[in-house]
Amino acid sequence: RGLKPPKERIYIELPKKYRAVLSKFYDLDHGLFITDLNPYINEDYVAAYFKPFGCVTMCQVDSSKDRLAYVRFSTEAEADLADWAGPHFIGGTECKVRRVVSPKVRCNSFYICEPSVVR
Repeated sequence: RGLKPPKERIYIELPKKYRAVLSKFYDLDHGLFITDLNPYINEDYVAAYFKPFGCVTMCQVDSSKDRLAYVRFSTEAEADLADWAGPHFIGGTECKVRRVVSPKVRCNSFYICEPSVVR
């Protein structure tokens, strides 16, 4: 049986040794999941904060009451560096940062997106 790709983007937090195993089956995006953000912080500010650690390829802030953010880096090493540089004070507030991976999502010509599986 082959692995079925998940229908929605998922974010997985797990130790580095297990990320290597997961990467044998999926192409992975590497990033950080951030909680406890200052309510006045936007995506541009978060992206600028993490830019010194590497190439930020995506930054998304959820403006719900929980104030969450996801920052994706171009490489695993950049995401690791940003994670290890903590604690992180973004906009004067100490935030909780967790290192995560997510199966890459590719879109076909009909704009139907699904995670890519390494074969």
